[in-house]
Amino acid sequence: MLIVAPSPEAARALAERLGPRAQAFDRADPPLVAVPGPVDADIAAGHQVLADHAHPLSTFALHPQPHTVRLGSVTVGQDFAFIGGPCSVESEDQILRAARGVQAAGAHAVRGGAFKPRTGPYAFQGHGEVALEWLSATRRHTGLPVVTEVLTPEDVELVAEHADALQVGTRSMQNTALLKALGDIRRPVILKRGFGNRVEELLSAAEYILARGNPDVILCERGVRTGHGATRFCLDVSAVAWLKVESRLPVLVDPSHAAGRRDLVEPLALAAAAAGADGLLIETHPHPDQAWSDAEQAIDLDAFARLVDKTRRVLDALGRASGPQRAAGGTAS
Repeated sequence: MLIVAPSPEAARALAERLGPRAQAFDRADPPLVAVPGPVDADIAAGHQVLADHAHPLSTFALHPQPHTVRLGSVTVGQDFAFIGGPCSVESEDQILRAARGVQAAGAHAVRGGAFKPRTGPYAFQGHGEVALEWLSATRRHTGLPVVTEVLTPEDVELVAEHADALQVGTRSMQNTALLKALGDIRRPVILKRGFGNRVEELLSAAEYILARGNPDVILCERGVRTGHGATRFCLDVSAVAWLKVESRLPVLVDPSHAAGRRDLVEPLALAAAAAGADGLLIETHPHPDQAWSDAEQAIDLDAFARLVDKTRRVLDALGRASGPQRAAGGTAS
């Protein structure tokens, strides 16, 4: 059972009154008290009670309006956001060239991995902290916000010093310690769906972040594992449509990981836009065949520009806002 409290102080007082079985989420909006089982009628009196509601903060149960998240020049959830960049940050020159290329094509943010969770231990794992420095330099030169993945709770504060939005990868969606740490910061979080998880479990993961006071969660569909083996994963377009109806949070789509091959990225991206996605996360590399990770699914800068143009035409046909044409530039280098 969840009880909605009128203030953080009231949530803490109510939890103390209910005893050790109660948990106060005093930084949530609105503050909540979670109690297993029933409570006395006199205690619940005067409060809104949600019986067995697993997703009060990520759905419309307590907030009637969709949530939007500001990321640089774009408001995700209101405007359509294009985020492009390489899977891995390989060098300072590579990430800067990628950022300038996607920015010229209309991207609103640059993505790039400093810490890389890989299936096998011998694959490139990322440059770590030095790559974060390169990402910060790229922001200074271009003005583009930076999106990068964080793997552990211990790294959250470090990554937040360099990133404008922190990404939770598919393998980390149910890392509850990481989700709680992300709830304690004030940076947008892009939360990817686990490739073996239901959409309801994605919302449960979002609740961990929201319940600790960070309201700026962006969901991301990136494909799930099915019996269909022609692509790396199966892009769940129905999940995008479902989330746009059931959840108040913005929804991005990563067609690159779903496709696993660059010639399928564009059609999946267009399908995502038509299904109601609020933006795209596209792996883009100046020289895809030379990429150190996920080369097969990376597109080049010209292909990214064509994808942006075609997506804008789909959005125009649907009467949807496609966001600023170009992100603001930064300091010239």
